[in-house]
Amino acid sequence: MKEVRAPAGPAPRAVRSFAACLATVLELPMDVVPCPEAGDPLIRWREWLAQRGLGLVLTAEGGGLNWAGPSIARVAAADGGDPPAIVRFGSPPGLVWDPLNRPGADSEEVIDVFLVAGLDPAMSWGQSAPAVGRGVVETLVIASEAEGPATSIAEAQLLRGRGMAGDRYARGEGTFSDPASSGHDLTLIAAEVLEELELKPEQARRNVVTRGVDLDALIGRRFWIGEVECYGQRRCEPCAHLQRLGPPGVLRALVHRGGLRADLLSSGSIRAGDSVKESG
Repeated sequence: MKEVRAPAGPAPRAVRSFAACLATVLELPMDVVPCPEAGDPLIRWREWLAQRGLGLVLTAEGGGLNWAGPSIARVAAADGGDPPAIVRFGSPPGLVWDPLNRPGADSEEVIDVFLVAGLDPAMSWGQSAPAVGRGVVETLVIASEAEGPATSIAEAQLLRGRGMAGDRYARGEGTFSDPASSGHDLTLIAAEVLEELELKPEQARRNVVTRGVDLDALIGRRFWIGEVECYGQRRCEPCAHLQRLGPPGVLRALVHRGGLRADLLSSGSIRAGDSVKESG
């Protein structure tokens, strides 16, 4: 474990210390971990971790958690300030690192405890990045209202930082719309997956159906759909909301195959037949 000190800066102490705990647990330099000055930092950290196939889990056991690996605890500071974070380790757990280097940190009351965990435990880590390949747009899908019906269209206008014109997410009215969140501009799914599961594009409720490209390989990468540049944020995993709107069994069927969430870095029109390829 590489111990990382909390950085200086305008972000609150609780945010700076938690970010340093993440850097410590993941053995990363502090400058690559988000340290948001405003908004809900947990949203930002979870999105950032999702790009790496990881999640941030708030445990129900709190200070009583027995976990053989590292955990991040927020504690009631003796000085009465906002709750800083520390790294604990072992079962039973003990303090192994306080990014703020405060005396007496090991005796402070634990408020809550988080684990950094893999979103897909079966995934092999440490492998080289897979080749993306070159694919094409097969179908475009739009839903003008949250929970409203989805329909296929021949051509769409993509709006930088917003989404597909006419879609509920471009207006900030989608079920999961959040101005502090990312990865809601555009969703993609592979035609090969839909064919295997005998799902119609409208049933998956993803904006762009692609063929011939590994969407997972686009996570954390810039890529092009036609002349529009995008950034792959994280997997677009299914949820109970999709299960409620879609056919029976759709949630289970799309686990780890639900496609990709992306941000739009430019604007422009796309249509069926356009290429999908990595930038550069």
